[in-house]
Amino acid sequence: MKEPALASIDDLRKLTPARVALGRAGVSLPTRALLDFTLDHARARDAVHATFDVACLIASLGALGCESVAVASRAGNRQDYLRRPDLGRRLDQPSVDLLTGRQSNPCDVAIVIGDGLSPTAVHAHAIDVLRQLLPRLAADGVTVGRIVVASGARVALGDEIGALLRARMVVMLIGERPGLSAPDSLGAYLTFAPEIGRTDAERNCVSNIHREGLAHDEAAHRIGWLVRAGLRRSVTGVALKDESGEGTASRIAPPVASA
Repeated sequence: MKEPALASIDDLRKLTPARVALGRAGVSLPTRALLDFTLDHARARDAVHATFDVACLIASLGALGCESVAVASRAGNRQDYLRRPDLGRRLDQPSVDLLTGRQSNPCDVAIVIGDGLSPTAVHAHAIDVLRQLLPRLAADGVTVGRIVVASGARVALGDEIGALLRARMVVMLIGERPGLSAPDSLGAYLTFAPEIGRTDAERNCVSNIHREGLAHDEAAHRIGWLVRAGLRRSVTGVALKDESGEGTASRIAPPVASA
């Protein structure tokens, strides 16, 4: 009986984009491995400093039939944003005034699109994820308020926005920190009862949304499941396990009126 062939390093490379078994030239990397690393590092830096095209996003949202509004954090420029993460977690005063002046009826979900650490990821994937997500939410009777496009945004900025829009939950689509194998990875962060001061333990995250990672339709499926389950159970974070692959959550019930 013929013995099965042993797996080779080439087989391992086919399974992962990670830098494994690169070889060596003397005490250094081979030229090809060094050039690949330099290129990927440059792509990651470019993603961090890419221009966030708010007008393009608002136009694309309009094509989906969505009302949207643009806001900004207290980080006045990209340098401040990168050096002062705290400034990216709060709205500047004109944005607070804008959202306060446009308050409408409470909604189940407020959706925020933020540039984060990779505007490249937002432009590549946010609209396609929403194209898959919004029909799912509509089919389940989940009301979505005005979509907010936020510049200079950190994840926690969604909490203040969600509170001002009187949303039961906020979904923040934001560019994740670029990696050397994925400079355009998008993340979705969900927080029930958003308000200033929420912690990361009170959020759920669907991450790694990009061409070589989580597909747009699968990401929308997981986000939709978490929205339904979170609204039904009135919780997100460590108390809400992602069981989207184990069945479908039942439709949410309307909020119970307080006594």
